Amino acid sequence: MQACALTDVGEFTHIERERPDVASDEVLVRINRVGICGSDIHYYQHGENSGNVVEFPHVLGHESAGTIVEVGEAVQSVAPKDRVAIEPGLSCGECSYCGNDTYHLCKNMEYMSSPPTDGALVEYVAWPEDFVYKLPESVSLREGALAEPLSVAIHACERAGISEGDSVLVTGGGPIGQLVAEVALAHGAEDLVLTDIVDSKLRLAEQRGVDHAVNVGTDDPVEVIESAVDQDGVDIVIESSGADPAIETTTDAIKRGGAIVFVGIPIDAALPTDVVGIIGDEYDLKGSFRFSGTYPEAIEGIQTGKYDVDSIVSFERGFEETQAAFDEASESANVKGVVRVSDE
Repeated sequence: MQACALTDVGEFTHIERERPDVASDEVLVRINRVGICGSDIHYYQHGENSGNVVEFPHVLGHESAGTIVEVGEAVQSVAPKDRVAIEPGLSCGECSYCGNDTYHLCKNMEYMSSPPTDGALVEYVAWPEDFVYKLPESVSLREGALAEPLSVAIHACERAGISEGDSVLVTGGGPIGQLVAEVALAHGAEDLVLTDIVDSKLRLAEQRGVDHAVNVGTDDPVEVIESAVDQDGVDIVIESSGADPAIETTTDAIKRGGAIVFVGIPIDAALPTDVVGIIGDEYDLKGSFRFSGTYPEAIEGIQTGKYDVDSIVSFERGFEETQAAFDEASESANVKGVVRVSDE
């Protein structure tokens, strides 16, 4: 089979690999669509991400969907020709985190595209039955691939505890920020503010239902919140950019007794607060890492129209144009790029 491997920093090479065999509990998926994540871009540009260093050659891509072509002898829930979304994380199933809904915190997690585990920019992937999800006919394979970033957004909003009538600030208008805003609105958030420095991303956010889109290059988001939302701040802040200025804004924008959730991964940033501040204002600081058990909700939400993941896609390119796709995805004006591995 064909694989598109990262063979050096900034360099993809199409290579031949053996088509994988399936174990008794696995399925073989012909990959159709793969979304390009910010972490993939970081590996492409720097050869590492959050301390994980690539050993070349390495295959990227963890937002994927495709069609089953073969199943192992013990597989019962899916069959050949089923269209599926692939949940990219494989927990060990044995540690204390794996016995409940915290399996995403498993310290032995193997995650597609995170070294040393190869990703989905290949023609075929063998994957356990328990981590593939059948797609309804009305959900496209591209939408199925984007169930992964949607799952990140769902988990972040769950961590925030968003409820009806909450005011929310989302920092960052990239794919996660756009989807976090949509999930927050679906949970009943009102007066939703989204910030970025790129006007096209702010216009997209407005089209997708955001109440206040603020360009932080020209406007102070805290002033906008105080004048247009509440002089005391917002109930919830979800930091989705990983940018230092946005991280610093979180504690200025939060209302006393509110909650701040960090989901964007910074290169190197300190918490923008001190213990006295946390005590005096009694706000919660939380992290949000990947997701667990969210794929069924994500797929159902796409099917019912509750969530629109397709509109965050800025472009799509063919498998042979993977490197060009990564270069295009690196441009700040683009929200989400998708690689079309197969037309089948």
